[in-house]
Amino acid sequence: MTTTDNATDTRQSPSGDDEGFARGGQGTLSQTTRWAVVAGSLVAGGLIVTLLWGFSLIFTVMVAAAIYLVAIFAVSRRVEGHRHAVDRVVTGVVTTMFLLALIPLVSVVWTVVSEGIARFDAEFFTYSMRGVLGEGGGAYHAIMGTLIITGLTTLISVPIGIFAAIYLVEYGRSSVLHGIIARGLTFFVDVMTGIPSIVAGLFAIALFTQLFEVGVRMGIIGAVALTVLMIPVVVRSTEEMLRLVPNELREASYALGVPRWLTITKVVLPTAVAGIATGVTLAIARVIGETAPLLVTVGATDSTNLNPFDGRMSTLPIFAYYSYATPGVPPEPYFERMWAAALTLMLIVMVLNIVARLISKFFAPKTGR
Repeated sequence: MTTTDNATDTRQSPSGDDEGFARGGQGTLSQTTRWAVVAGSLVAGGLIVTLLWGFSLIFTVMVAAAIYLVAIFAVSRRVEGHRHAVDRVVTGVVTTMFLLALIPLVSVVWTVVSEGIARFDAEFFTYSMRGVLGEGGGAYHAIMGTLIITGLTTLISVPIGIFAAIYLVEYGRSSVLHGIIARGLTFFVDVMTGIPSIVAGLFAIALFTQLFEVGVRMGIIGAVALTVLMIPVVVRSTEEMLRLVPNELREASYALGVPRWLTITKVVLPTAVAGIATGVTLAIARVIGETAPLLVTVGATDSTNLNPFDGRMSTLPIFAYYSYATPGVPPEPYFERMWAAALTLMLIVMVLNIVARLISKFFAPKTGR
């Protein structure tokens, strides 16, 4: 009498693959086979697209992906079985969607870098466009305007956003009145998160028109418009970071008789400082490239103006927009400056994202002993 119900077959398959034999004598696709299927699908997809429509990278990836999914399913089902074949098809679909999402990103980066590098020189960063027609000139006035307006926006938005988030997390549930106020604040933050940027610009220009005169243009107006867009981002990111702080830390502080405000200052905020700084940095990167609100609030100028409370200022998005929308004759120098401004703006945003990651890495609370 043989007992096979609870026995485990430890024999090797003829190919020496224990795992494959444990699945019922089926093997496993090798790396060489998988890459061969990928290469064959790319070649076949490229030939089909070229013959039918002419070469296109996006269509080649889509057709090659369809061929690959069919081919890998057939090969994997024969070698590994139906379950593993379905798994490889799903993996192929996810990878294809990732590659399709990557194509426009790579295309944008390549286009901006290749077109903008021509005017990425010292003159571009040290000269304005005052009195310049045609070649030459630079975007010094636009770079300084962008940094000043963004700095003012950060100075206004960060304290408001952080204190609002502290109220929502630390005080919003302490009483019925606080709860009502917190729900109202959450609602308005959600609404502000989705408003179009041009609405923020129109709000700011309407506000300052009441204070000054019709047609007023100043850097501070643009900063107020960007503040409307930045505050909800800061509130949301800070709120999420504060909610991640364990309640045990607060309770331990309260048990020692420490008041709430001191607990927030000495326990909660230091614990969440890395996440808060990261969220603030990403919020700055989100508003620094806004164009629509600055068109109606700041205007444009060819001269350098470092006073945000007096007269028009130029920013990199506006500089790039007018270089494309109203070029001179010949238009090539204007387009070169436009691409260089776009490249500069993209590098600033990239630096901000790198700073956010560094802050998150080095200032996060250490959990190891």
